[in-house]
Amino acid sequence: MSRNQSRPLSPHLMHWRWGANMLVSILHRITGFGLAIVGGLLFAGWLLAAASGPESYNWFLGLLTVESGAINMVGAVLGIGLSWAFFTHLFNGIRHFVLDAGAGYELNTNRTWSIAVVAGAILATVALWAWLLWPTIGALIGGEG
Repeated sequence: MSRNQSRPLSPHLMHWRWGANMLVSILHRITGFGLAIVGGLLFAGWLLAAASGPESYNWFLGLLTVESGAINMVGAVLGIGLSWAFFTHLFNGIRHFVLDAGAGYELNTNRTWSIAVVAGAILATVALWAWLLWPTIGALIGGEG
C-alpha cells in the first residue's frame, strides 16, 4: 500500500489549516477550565469571606471594588473575563447540543455557527456590561442613569 508523502504519519496542529471550528473547540476547553478554576476560587473566596464576618467580607470586596463601591481594574478584568468565558462556553455548549442532535456538520454551517459563537459571546458580554454600567455611562455623558 502506498502512502501519500505530502501527508504526515501522525497529524499535528501545525499540519492543520486553522478554522473557526478549531478555535471554538479550544476556547470551549479553556473557558470551561477558567470558569471552573478562576470562577470557583473566586466564589469560594466570597463564601469564605461572607462566613468569616463583616471585616473579612469588606476586605474581600476591597479586592474588587474601590471606596465608592464602584468596580476597580481587578474586578473589571475578572468580571468581564468571567462573563465572556461564561457566554463563550454557553453558546458553544448550545452549538455542541445541536451537533449532538446530528445537525450542523456541513462545513459551511459548522464554520458559520462557530463564528456566531465567538461574535455572540463578545456581543453578549458587551451588552451585559453596558447594562451593568448604564448608570455610570449615563452620568459620564450627562444624562440620567
